[in-house]
Amino acid sequence: MTRVQSGLDRWIAEGPSVCAARPGDRVGLLAHPASVDRDGCHILERLDALATFPDGSTALTWKRLFAPEHGLWGHAQDMETVDSGHDPWTGLPVVSLYGEDEASLTPGENDLADLDLLVVDLQDIGARYYTYIYTMAAMMAVAGRVGVRVAVLDRPNPIAEQPADGPLLEERFASFVGRYPLPITHGLTIGELAALFRDRFDIPCDLTVVPLQGWQRGQTFEGCGLPWVPPSPNMPTLTTARLYPGGCLIEGTQLSEGRGTTTPFELVGAPWIDGRALATTMRGLELPGVAFRPASFRPMFQKHAGAACQGVQLLLTDGARLRPIETYLALIAACRDQNPEAFDWRRERYEFVNDRLAIDLLCGGETPRQAIEGGDLNRSLPTLRRWVSQRSSFTVLRNTRYGELFS
Repeated sequence: MTRVQSGLDRWIAEGPSVCAARPGDRVGLLAHPASVDRDGCHILERLDALATFPDGSTALTWKRLFAPEHGLWGHAQDMETVDSGHDPWTGLPVVSLYGEDEASLTPGENDLADLDLLVVDLQDIGARYYTYIYTMAAMMAVAGRVGVRVAVLDRPNPIAEQPADGPLLEERFASFVGRYPLPITHGLTIGELAALFRDRFDIPCDLTVVPLQGWQRGQTFEGCGLPWVPPSPNMPTLTTARLYPGGCLIEGTQLSEGRGTTTPFELVGAPWIDGRALATTMRGLELPGVAFRPASFRPMFQKHAGAACQGVQLLLTDGARLRPIETYLALIAACRDQNPEAFDWRRERYEFVNDRLAIDLLCGGETPRQAIEGGDLNRSLPTLRRWVSQRSSFTVLRNTRYGELFS
């Protein structure tokens, strides 16, 4: 096992200068539950030590905390409004960046105007839909306008062994679950994404990335020797993270994605599904890296709360061979085949968007939905596979040497 140091671990070991902090800086912090060091200590437990320079002088002043979706401590479920307030540990004010409307996703200039440095320490998942990267991008943009420096403490991509997969997002389907033309799985770390946003997606700011030390592209999270802390309420395990790039697509339907159970994104079903028949269908597709078992479950909240659902549990057998996007699109098509009368897409507001279907926002285009609507599983599957397998020049970026992104 390689001993990998996260950006936070490097700051602890090397001092504030590693993130270009200067004596006298007034600092803001964007963080969440997974902002921990390799010993499991949260960054808020380390504020005094992080403010101390090697000569023993304490010259940083922590001014304000910022909270992404789910809140600073991950209490809120998906799409649940998070209020601003004060952190009970530190007493620092907390600015929520996930409020009641789309405007709340971007901080006001006055939230940053009295800062010199904004520090970002977030654990990303590696899928285009995961919203923390867009909160980071919004803060980078505002920081650039008001002259605040930004330091991103890098962390491993937990699904880095999966290839970049899926076509780039189409611009007209941009939303909070896909702001920029990324593939669904991109293979980059959050620090690399920050550099990409600055250099290729026109978010000018004074950016410092504190790169991982000892990390190699494609390395599994288990091989890093770092603790896994759920970065959001329904991301409990690394298995969940590996299935999530496909599992999140279930949010675009009226099927349960297993929220309200202990295995979200592993369980998929509804009261009108025949679980044994569905498992048989999915096994017949011989999809790599995954097995299927018939499952019966009862979600305690969200879709079909309190109702007995049948469906399948996806059992991860080989994370490197898994093709989660293809797998879950085929699963959606198979569920529709079973009962076209009962199947439906999610049609209510999704991540502040009312005028486009959630499945189209997640896919970044209409092709998968149209293919599933246009015929049975056998007819739609070839189209779905072609769509998922589209490759773009983005894959070249994944093969770039890590350090070249920070030149």
